[in-house]
Amino acid sequence: MSSDTVGRFPDPHEFQVPSELAGWEEMYPSHQLFSADREEWEKNQFWFQDKIHAPEAIPPLDHIFQEAWQISLSQYTTRVFCIPPAQGIAQRMVGCYLYICAIAPPPDEVQGAKAERFGARVFPVFQNYDALWEKWLVKFKALGEEMDNLKIPNELPEFIPEEEVLPVPKGCYVSYDLMEGFDKLVNMMFKGWQYHFEMLNLSYLAYLMFTDVARNLFPGISESSIGKMVAGANVAMFRPEEELCQLARLAHSQNGVADILKGEGSANEKIDQLGELAEGKSWLEQFHNAKEPWFYVSCGSGWYHHEGSWVTNLEIPLGYIKGYLEQLDNGETIERSLEKIEKDRDEIIAEYRGLIKTDEDKKTFDDTYNNIRSIYRYAEDHLFWVEHWFHTIWYAKIREIGAVLVKMNMLDNIDDIFMFNRYEIPELLTETSTGWALGVDIPMRSAHYKATVDKRRKILDAATEWNAQPALGIPPEEVAEPFTVMLWGITTDRVQGWLKGVDAASGDEISEISGFASSAGVVEGPARVLKRLKEIVDIQPGEILVCASTNPSWAPIFTKIKGAVTDIGGLTSHAAIVCREYGIPSVTGTGIATTTIKTGDRVRVDGDTGEVTLL
Repeated sequence: MSSDTVGRFPDPHEFQVPSELAGWEEMYPSHQLFSADREEWEKNQFWFQDKIHAPEAIPPLDHIFQEAWQISLSQYTTRVFCIPPAQGIAQRMVGCYLYICAIAPPPDEVQGAKAERFGARVFPVFQNYDALWEKWLVKFKALGEEMDNLKIPNELPEFIPEEEVLPVPKGCYVSYDLMEGFDKLVNMMFKGWQYHFEMLNLSYLAYLMFTDVARNLFPGISESSIGKMVAGANVAMFRPEEELCQLARLAHSQNGVADILKGEGSANEKIDQLGELAEGKSWLEQFHNAKEPWFYVSCGSGWYHHEGSWVTNLEIPLGYIKGYLEQLDNGETIERSLEKIEKDRDEIIAEYRGLIKTDEDKKTFDDTYNNIRSIYRYAEDHLFWVEHWFHTIWYAKIREIGAVLVKMNMLDNIDDIFMFNRYEIPELLTETSTGWALGVDIPMRSAHYKATVDKRRKILDAATEWNAQPALGIPPEEVAEPFTVMLWGITTDRVQGWLKGVDAASGDEISEISGFASSAGVVEGPARVLKRLKEIVDIQPGEILVCASTNPSWAPIFTKIKGAVTDIGGLTSHAAIVCREYGIPSVTGTGIATTTIKTGDRVRVDGDTGEVTLL
């Protein structure tokens, strides 16, 4: 590494991607690219790779979620709840990966104007959270059901059916319905993400406020101790795994059922075999009852169409059930120990509260603690309904449109539609509808669209093999934006740790990395480095999971692993929360774990200090 690049990351305007990625820029909207007309502003920002929302290279249509959250997250901070020092999170794409930056605080006069509104808008949410959550869930379910019920034409027929012409012409036909259907899906997705952040930023803010109070009252208190204080929650995101545990215990009490589920064969073969047994039929009834809505959970993160969901890939939930049955055969516990987590939480709260000397300080502690305990659940409750349930419905509806394009020979495969972004698909649908409307023997540019699909798939494959830089630009002297710290886990020390990783590319050896002490405990074991979600099936009992970021949908593997280390994620990240809820030692936000540690390396994870040591 040359002397002029030590201590900094690559310039985003000069940074080169591998030649195999040539043309990647065409896959994303131009406003998401670094550009000459914004160069001065962009050069003054610090950009880091968002491995929470985009751990892999992003297919063009899957990018819609990123656009949607940028608007929603930022507006709730800047315009709705008016958090005084906070601005929004800006996004840019580089080589199929998402980079983001926290914008610097606004001028003092703007902060003052926001402060006048902040208290009146924020604290009523804390005080009335339970009622607000119920209202939120009703309207969000209604939106998802509206999307699910949206009728997409299944074909562009040779002739319009008689009943749509006589006695009165319908007026609008399938050519319009197809185009309108996609437009409605896009609008509903953006609306869903508007709902997504309705209270999420405030849940992070409540954690931050409680953390500040705890650190002021108890100087030197560890991050893991604060994490213990808020752990233990019954939330929707863990319900799918709880359903599988119940199904496993039911099957374990019925030998014939358990034998089939532990046997070889596909999911469909096992279901057919179970249908031949009386007890099997009863078990299948419970299995099918659990599907709606709890199998609408992604096999990965929910951010990518190729991950699939349990409801579309029954091999996954049945595979988890098989693993649970084997654990039960060995006398092991398969559920998370919520009672123990709650007991530990109550004990540590009582211990620290007993150290507070004044009534005023006790009230401050109690108020901020009650706030975080009430709204903390939103972080994992909303996650199931948005990124999993809602996205599963979206993918299914988009595939209905893709099926029409395949029938019209515009694409070869249904999932090829995901190779076009949300701005390009209207053109594709317009050309398809136009060609159909013009009559027969009308040439269309199907070869162009198919070639585009082929080119973009090759680019995405190449991007998957590329280890993109964790950050771009000149690192700030201090990282202070609260959500950047609490959610993404980006701090001044973390950035310096990333720079060590950059410098290590020149030969410096690293034996220890640090991050957030997100979940207490110390463990040692062999590392399993997971760089692609599909590799999750390779995880073996007793391993230390090392990945960009974990997701609560991976809950069934958390009874297998001994500890977890992530590249990104702060104390309120999903990775931190799920590890605390399962009592697994964890260090998050290391920045360089997946590029420093290799599968098979023996590592020590100290969830009390935030240190990870290569042994």
